[in-house]
Amino acid sequence: MSKEKSSVKDMTIVGSFAALLAILSQIMITIPGLGVPLTLQTFSVALTGRILGWKKGSLSILIYILIGLIGIPVFAGFGAGPQTLLGKSGGFIIGFLPLSAFCGIFKKVKPVANVMLSLLGLILCHAIGTIQFSFIMDMEIIPSFLMVSLPFLVKDGICVLAALGIGKLVRKRFISSQIRI
Repeated sequence: MSKEKSSVKDMTIVGSFAALLAILSQIMITIPGLGVPLTLQTFSVALTGRILGWKKGSLSILIYILIGLIGIPVFAGFGAGPQTLLGKSGGFIIGFLPLSAFCGIFKKVKPVANVMLSLLGLILCHAIGTIQFSFIMDMEIIPSFLMVSLPFLVKDGICVLAALGIGKLVRKRFISSQIRI
């Protein structure tokens, strides 16, 4: 495949995963009093990293963030703009970058190490989100963690593990059909 065709294919795949994240961000349940919605974003971000690898996966997440930053309503609840990224759930959106990157480190890494790296990415995502929430809401870290992170950690951990398994199957399918991603 020529370099030109390869780069067009890469752009299409990276953009498609940014669009998938935008769609799955709208499937949400808002928990009263929290302000942090329950969505399929974590699954989508982890799946993006697992299928595309850390470089293309991170690029896809960065594109999603930039699209939302300029005002296109791709964040949960059709949110957009700098006010969303600087708001109480914006740290979680920024935390998608390390989550995707850590889920995408799979070459020459044993499966157990891949799971551990992916869960580390999830912890970083939650840490960034909790810190920003704490700052915006003028709350201590521990109460913030108990409010916006702890209730979602099990669900998000399950999403990451599911994305790793599904992503592995998808990669195998693409590789066996001679389609490189």
